[in-house]
Amino acid sequence: MATGYFTHRDCWLHDMGAGHPECAARLDAIEDRLLISGVMDVLQRHDAPKASIYDLELAHSRMHVAAMRGLDLLMQEEIAAGGDGYSQIDTDTLLSPHTWNAALRAAGAVVAATDMVIEGRLDNAFCAVRPPGHHAERDKAMGFCFFNNIAVGAKYALQRRQLERVAVIDFDVHHGNGTEDILAGDARTLMVSFFQSPFFPNSGEQAKGENMCNIPVPAYTKGMDVREIIDMMWVPRLEAFKPQMIFISAGFDAHRDDDMGQLMLSESDYAWITQLIVDIARRHAGGRIVSSLEGGYVMEPLARSVEAHVRVLAGL
Repeated sequence: MATGYFTHRDCWLHDMGAGHPECAARLDAIEDRLLISGVMDVLQRHDAPKASIYDLELAHSRMHVAAMRGLDLLMQEEIAAGGDGYSQIDTDTLLSPHTWNAALRAAGAVVAATDMVIEGRLDNAFCAVRPPGHHAERDKAMGFCFFNNIAVGAKYALQRRQLERVAVIDFDVHHGNGTEDILAGDARTLMVSFFQSPFFPNSGEQAKGENMCNIPVPAYTKGMDVREIIDMMWVPRLEAFKPQMIFISAGFDAHRDDDMGQLMLSESDYAWITQLIVDIARRHAGGRIVSSLEGGYVMEPLARSVEAHVRVLAGL
């Protein structure tokens, strides 16, 4: 398997303040683990380009993109005048001097990976990027997210690369409200997920469109129960939909050792889910998968889980 690994040093520079769980150390932990385990040796590493404004506007309104750019420019002026260099989006989401470039690289990674996978230069790809994206709605940044990286990639595959059907699979502990907001009602897309409920962002209980299969599960649900839900709920929808490409919002905060949530998954569960996705992609999509990092905030379980995920993508 030719598996791409997309990242950029700009993604390390985005900073939301001391002690914030969405921090650059997450990427360090992932890279260290992939290097030590030898997995990095088989990956094709690529620097993520910046997404264009036109790419972002596939998933977001022009006003949202302009607002994020305007905040960045205003903040740069405030820094020049002696300001502190942060702009508050919500209680836990802050724009910093390097956020704009990092966010462009994060979305650009998914777009570039999509191109290379569709063109057959890669079988699949993993994007080790931040900020994450799946909470970013069409008109709103929130929940550590500014632009919805996976939604941008899915829309790009449909509108620029002329695919007819793409699936988005989200296994983060939090509901991907932004992805649902952007994709709901688009019959060319199918979104499937599970997520802890009740929990932030307190959405997902009622699907916004017939193309949504988002399954709320209670706290302390174990990995084997999640596997059963996937077999019963996701698989029939995915098999019937026959996606031509699969995008993964790869959040690892449902791990039992990640205190951001209270689900009970392990590395073996992430490997099992990934293998299921790979098998479906082989049957219907020529194996085409692009996966992008979402959550996962305790370094050791995050790193181990990403390794398990990428090992399966790479056929190791």
